[in-house]
Amino acid sequence: MRFTARNARDAALSKINRSDIFDKNLNFLIGSGASYGLLPTLAVRLKKKDAEESHTLETLATRFESSQALKTLIFSWYVKEVIKPASDFQIDEASSLDATQKEVLDNYERFLKTVLALTAKKGEQNRANVFTTNYDGLIAHVSEQMLRQGHADFVLNDGAFGFRKRTMYARNFNRFYRDQGVFDRHSKSVPQLNLIQLHGSVYWYKENGENIEVSYDLARAKTRISEVPCVEAASFNALVNDESKNDDDISSLDINIPVDKVEEFWKKYEQLPIVNPTKWKFHETVFEEHYYQILRLLSYELEKPNSVFIVFGFSFADEHILNLVKRSLSNPTLKMFVCCFADKEKASLEKKFEGFENVELIRVEGDLNFKAFNEEVLTLDPPSAEARP
Repeated sequence: MRFTARNARDAALSKINRSDIFDKNLNFLIGSGASYGLLPTLAVRLKKKDAEESHTLETLATRFESSQALKTLIFSWYVKEVIKPASDFQIDEASSLDATQKEVLDNYERFLKTVLALTAKKGEQNRANVFTTNYDGLIAHVSEQMLRQGHADFVLNDGAFGFRKRTMYARNFNRFYRDQGVFDRHSKSVPQLNLIQLHGSVYWYKENGENIEVSYDLARAKTRISEVPCVEAASFNALVNDESKNDDDISSLDINIPVDKVEEFWKKYEQLPIVNPTKWKFHETVFEEHYYQILRLLSYELEKPNSVFIVFGFSFADEHILNLVKRSLSNPTLKMFVCCFADKEKASLEKKFEGFENVELIRVEGDLNFKAFNEEVLTLDPPSAEARP
């Protein structure tokens, strides 16, 4: 049985109609749900006190923010279990991945091909913005693989400009490319995807205290994260991964971390170009300034006439983004589609966007993972015989 009602407060769509997004200003917001299966999310198994709901790294870190020892253990776990896998990933080693992990890469490629096909129908305005809160490089890695294999001809604009050293500037997202014919007799715009990483990237580096350098030197990224002196406690790690435990069990831990170890960790951690999930801000001024610049870019794009905003794998836990999007929804020509992984997520998002008539929630039979998104929600292909009923 499919959901067909168009009022998001009563039910949900199961597919985005091409007529609703054709020839529109296309914007996407991709969260950690897209990389799930290959890279970790911020979810943990530890339960919240007096609740059946499990913690996420955001809620856990916020709950114990006043305890420096616990906070250090939580963020050390974050670096080792979440950030490090993103910095260690190398697409050239994809042959060693299992079927589930390879499927994640296949889904990214299918998503990018679909977006490019949609932009091709826009004539000279053949570009789209892909905002993401993921700090992994999967979109960049898959895009380069597509270009190398000749699967597509397009430009991926990550906002960086330069040759030997590439520097990030938000204004670079307004640059576009054209193919010029011989003797200038004709020209056409090159399909372009703007990759805008709202929460930072493992491939960003602070340069001279003022700028952000972008470097996809994989060895460099891997080394930088490995140099963060994480503090670990076996008792803490066991609790975080135990769904039968809750906040009280964490609070009762007897933890004694030397002050110098704590200081060493935070000195390195605060150099990382990653949004701090307890406050959804960067520690470093240069990163924080860029964060607000690209939030303004998101606001600007959503306030353009005839804009579409498609959200997948994102819970809107970042209040800066949530409030910005709510303000942008005053644009009467903006249409927003939000994918809900399961009914629980749908109920949460209904509350967050209650009263906004230009928001459509999307659900399918079963979990709305990245594969279902590509095969059932945002697809240019007719339903296959193997598709879920």
